[in-house]
Amino acid sequence: MILDGYRGTWETQETDDLRELVRNFMNKEIVPNQHTFIDDHQVDRELWNRAGDAGLLCISIPEEYGGGGGTFAHEAIILQEQGFAGDAAWGNSVHSTIIAHYINAFGTEEQKKQWLPRMATGELVAAIAMTEPGTGSDLQSVKTKAVRDGDEYIINGSKTFISNGTHADIVVIVARTSEDAGAKGVSLIVAEVADLPGFSRGRVLDKVGQRGQDTRELFFEDMRVPVDNVLGGVEGRGFLQLMQQLPQERLAIAVAGATTTEAAVREAVAYAKEREAFGQSILKFQNTKFVLAECATEALSTRTFVDHLTQLHIDGRLTTEQASAGKYWATDAQANVIDRCLQIFGGYGYMLEYPIARMYADARVQKIYGGTNEIMKELISRGL
Repeated sequence: MILDGYRGTWETQETDDLRELVRNFMNKEIVPNQHTFIDDHQVDRELWNRAGDAGLLCISIPEEYGGGGGTFAHEAIILQEQGFAGDAAWGNSVHSTIIAHYINAFGTEEQKKQWLPRMATGELVAAIAMTEPGTGSDLQSVKTKAVRDGDEYIINGSKTFISNGTHADIVVIVARTSEDAGAKGVSLIVAEVADLPGFSRGRVLDKVGQRGQDTRELFFEDMRVPVDNVLGGVEGRGFLQLMQQLPQERLAIAVAGATTTEAAVREAVAYAKEREAFGQSILKFQNTKFVLAECATEALSTRTFVDHLTQLHIDGRLTTEQASAGKYWATDAQANVIDRCLQIFGGYGYMLEYPIARMYADARVQKIYGGTNEIMKELISRGL
C-alpha cells in the first residue's frame, strides 16, 4: 500500500523507540478496555498514574519540572499511536500537549514547580475550562467572573464541554478579572479543585462520539482561589496566552486527524480483502478499488502536509495560519475518508462493535473543537 514505509522528516531513532513503548502501552492498557471506557464514559483514574509511570505524561515539558524533556515530536508520536489504536477516550492531549504547555510557557517559577511535576506523574489530571454555554469560539466574550477579595479571587460562572471533567484535579479557568471590554479583561486562573468549596461537576455529557471521554459541565459558585494562582502572576494576559498556545493545540488535532484517516483506510482495505460478494473479495470490484485508492492517496497527502507542519513547529516556525490550515484540512479529510471507508463495510459499518463505526462517530467533533473549521478559514484568510 502507498501508506507503507512512510516516515516523517522529524522522526528519529529516539522517536522510533518511543513509538514502540507507546504502542505497547496502548495495547496493554487501552485497547483491551475500550468498551469499558465507553460504557463508563471515562477511562480508569489509575490509567493516568500508569501513564505517568511509563513516562508518557508531559513528555515535552523540561525535565527540571518533572517532564520528559522532549519536543512536539514526542507528543506527535503519542498522538499518532493513540489514533492507530482507535482510542478517543484518554485525554492526554488536553493534559500534556495543551495545559502543561500553558503552565510551562506562562507560569511563574513557583507555579511550574507547584503543578507540572505532579501532572507528569499523574497525581494531578488537568482540564481547561474555556467554553461556556453561550460562548463557543469567541473567547473574548466569556461571562465567568473572578472578583478579587483580598488575597483571593471569588469565581462565579459555568463551563461546558470540558474534557477530563470527571478526573480533573486541576483546572485552568478562562475568566474575566476586570470590566475591561474584550480581551483585556480576560485572565487564566489555575484552581486545584479537589474538595474545593464552590466547585461542582455537572452531568456527564451524552455525546455522539468520543463516548469514553469524561466530558462534563463545571460550575463555580463563590469559589475562592488564591490570587497567586493567576497564570503568570499578572491579570489581563489570558487572551494573549490562549492565542499563543492555540497553534500547538490545533496542530495536535491535525496530527490526530491525519493518523485516524490512515487507520480508517487500513481497516477498510483489510475488510475488503476478507469480505466476499458474488464469489470474490469486494476489493476486486472496480468501485471498491478506486474508492480505496482515492482514500489512501488522500490519507498520504494529508499526513505529509501535517508532517510538514510538525517539522515547522519543531523548528519554531509554525504560524497561526498554517496551524489553522492543518487543523481544517486534516479534520475535513478525516471525516470524508472515514465516511467513504465505512460505506465499504455495508451494514456492519453501522455497528459500533466495528472500529470503523466508532471512528466515524468520534471524527465529527474534530471539525468543531479547537476552533470550528469555519473559524480556521477566517484565520487563514487574514493572512492572504
